[in-house]
Amino acid sequence: MKMTGRTVLVTGGSSGIGLELARQLLERGNTVIVTGRDPHKLDAARQQLPLLQTFQSDVRDPAGIQALFLAVTTQFPTLDTLVNNAGVMRNIRLAQPRALDDLTEEVDINLNGPMRMIQQFLPYLLQRQSGLIVNVSSGLAFIPFPAAPVYSASKAALHAYTQCLRAQLKHSAVTVIEIAPPGTETPLFRGEFAAEMKNEKGMDPALLVRQCIRKIEAGQLEICPGVSQVLKVARRVAPGLMLQQMIKLSRAGQQVQ
Repeated sequence: MKMTGRTVLVTGGSSGIGLELARQLLERGNTVIVTGRDPHKLDAARQQLPLLQTFQSDVRDPAGIQALFLAVTTQFPTLDTLVNNAGVMRNIRLAQPRALDDLTEEVDINLNGPMRMIQQFLPYLLQRQSGLIVNVSSGLAFIPFPAAPVYSASKAALHAYTQCLRAQLKHSAVTVIEIAPPGTETPLFRGEFAAEMKNEKGMDPALLVRQCIRKIEAGQLEICPGVSQVLKVARRVAPGLMLQQMIKLSRAGQQVQ
């Protein structure tokens, strides 16, 4: 599948992996539309990439998704690619008090968001000659990181959902791809995890995106760059050992705090 001449919608594309993906797709001659919640970040992204198209939208809002669908398909009727990239990762200590309506924010964004986006856009993509859905999960879908319990759970669920979606669309014109990034040098990788990640080096976003585009074009359906491939293999051969390493990493941050 060639990643040129396509019309691509990327959620959460105003920074991090999403913005780098938009940059490289634009360089390859694609029309790229990104969404984000923060209008200032969208403006900054447009200043970096003048050809970028932006829409303020929140994947937690079903009515907003419906409005986004109408706007995008009206202005860009050749839309053939949906990249579900929007995500949030939080450092949550489950024994500490937390409001119930706040606890599941990562599920609302990382899991419910992609499912709602796909449900809204899929009938349209099925009409395209070569539709494409890309779900961005995480290496933590394979081995969880105890310091990010809700994030890990949301990405594991997105991994399972993506497998089911691919199976159901096997004989359709829509290809379903999962990208499971490792820790990547973005604001999300540091942020609340500065203590845990103090001695860790994330993957360069530009390298990550280059590898992913190359593997999409090669026909790979489940893309696990860098350490994510290690986590995927470890899930089968030594899940307990790798989980213990994740627990140690989580405790490192806890000790600093």
